[in-house]
Amino acid sequence: MAESKLRELSMDFSVDIINLVKYLKSNHESVISNQIGRSGTSIGANIHEAQYAQGKKDFISKFEIALKECSETEGWLQLLFNTKSIDEETYKNNRNRCVELEEC
Repeated sequence: MAESKLRELSMDFSVDIINLVKYLKSNHESVISNQIGRSGTSIGANIHEAQYAQGKKDFISKFEIALKECSETEGWLQLLFNTKSIDEETYKNNRNRCVELEEC
């Protein structure tokens, strides 16, 4: 997948994560919302930052960090679903988007 498409997907995902955080905070779920907010938006930030990498190793490192953040976000989504903080549709939609980003 082209880098620009990946940046676009990750930015869209970040927007959705921010909206999820707003929803969670409106329901007084602040601990996990802070965690998923950081990991979920870090994916796009690292992918975006990779375009200005200082060499091949730095470029690869940024994408590896994005991959780790994606995995962490999946874990927070699972925890939110298991604690009934989000419904199944929200969980599956966001998890599928994480998987899509991981596979790019």
